[in-house]
This record gives sequence, structure tokens and C-alpha cells, in this order.
Amino acid sequence: MRITTSDGVTLHVEDTGHGAPIVFVHEFAGDCRSYEPQVRHFSRRYRCITFNARGYPPSDVPASPDAYSQARARDDIRDVLDGLGVQGAHIVGISMGGFAALHFGLTYPHRAKSLVIAGVGYGAPADKRAQFAEECEVAARRFETLPAAEAAGSYGRGPTRVQYENKDPRGYAEFMAQLAEHDPRGAANTLRGVQKRRPSVFDLAEAMKALPVPSLIMTGDEDDPCLEASLFMKRCIPSAGLVVLPCTGHTLNLEEPAAFNAAVADFLAAVELGRWPRRDPRSLTGSILGTR
Repeated sequence: MRITTSDGVTLHVEDTGHGAPIVFVHEFAGDCRSYEPQVRHFSRRYRCITFNARGYPPSDVPASPDAYSQARARDDIRDVLDGLGVQGAHIVGISMGGFAALHFGLTYPHRAKSLVIAGVGYGAPADKRAQFAEECEVAARRFETLPAAEAAGSYGRGPTRVQYENKDPRGYAEFMAQLAEHDPRGAANTLRGVQKRRPSVFDLAEAMKALPVPSLIMTGDEDDPCLEASLFMKRCIPSAGLVVLPCTGHTLNLEEPAAFNAAVADFLAAVELGRWPRRDPRSLTGSILGTR
């Protein structure tokens, strides 16, 4: 299925199952195929919607980096919902998709039944902003100049991916093969337009404190760039829970699909039943033993 966004870009969309809708938003190194373990699991009870972001064929690959941004990634989720006639959905995002899910909830809270914000934090600390921007530019040039497999190999073997390779060599090899199929121009434009320029989660504190949407923050405990950001989001979002998967890196939904699916399933069930809580203000007094 193909859906045209409000700025004229056509996206590849897959729609599986019946029930309350879940939109899965993929990471930079993935595409809609990255959620296969989730679609197979959740489509038994939910309507599962996946799509390839702009720059990821068979979605369109706009030529200019200006067609890519954090705001545009956010609005592409909205346009997918509009194209399918869906008013509200659970939004599940990982890494780049997690940033998009968060921004979708901040801007369109009335259309988000819940948010799963996983693997979010790359480049967020103030002392890492310049380094992250530089590494994004280096990676973009590699996608533009190196053979696809070599550029993918460089990106996909980062320090938060080795955990996946060690646990599941077969799954990791499939992940790397799919990454090597990505469009070089789309990858470079996404790095420059979305990744490099997106705002830090640490600059969103006040907006997150007002976020009314039930939220689940997820990270792997060996995904170092995301640990502090995950704690920060947990502390800011009044309705947020935090799941940390042990001995796990960045590609957490593929690296630990059973644990990921179980945590998300419990969260969605609680939300659907109206039983997902907001933080009790009595837990925020600043006291350690309750003596203040």
C-alpha cells in the first residue's frame, strides 16, 4: 500500500491484523521489516501498521536533505494515520522512530493512545552534541561514497550493536543484509536532515512534563548513549514507566524480541483497560526516608 504525505512524498505502508491500531516506527538502520517479530506477535490481537520512512525504498527518496527533519518524521506518522482513516493509535518507535514517536505524542497527544519510546538518546547530552553531529556527517559521506555493504558494515557494527551479533549471529546477519539494501542518498539525507539536526530530549523537559499520554520508556542496559536520556524521560513524563533490558544493546526489539514483546504487551493491556497509572505526587517530595 502507498500513502502520500501532506508534502507530496509517497510512503510504503503495510497493514496487518485487526483490533486497536499500533503504528511501528523504525530506526535509522532498519525499515518496516525490522518489526517482523512484533507484527507476527501483535497482529493476532491488534491492527499492526508499519511503514518505510521517506528515504527508504519503496518509499520515495526526496533528493534534498531539506525534505527530511524531525518535524517531518513526526508528521509522516500523522499522514499515515490520515491515509488509513485512523484517528488514534498506539505508537511504538525505536531510536530514530522513538524520537518521532515522542514528538508525535508532544504535538498530537489526542491521536496517541500510548507511546513506546525505545532506544532514544543518541546525541542528546550537551557534551555529545558536536561529536554526534560530526559522526552523522562522517556516516553520511560513507553512504554516499562507499559500496553499500561497506557503508552498512561500518554503521551496523557500532558499540551498541555487538550485543546483537554475539547473541544471535543469524538474526544479526539478516539485519546487516537489509541495511546494505538501503538507498545511499536516502540514508545520507536522513542522517543530515533528521539525525544531525534533531533537538535533544534534554531540551524537552517542560513539554514532557505536560505530556498526558501513557508512555513506556525502553532501553538496553548496554546502550550507553540512551541510559541517561531514558532516566530523564521517565522522570519528566508523568505517565511514564521504564523498562531496562539486561545485557542488551540498541537493537533491542530484534536482540530480545520475547522480552520486548512481553513488556509492550503488558503495557498495552494496561492502557486498554485504563489501568496504566500516572506518577503519584507523593513519590516526588525529594525525601529519601519520608522524614521531610
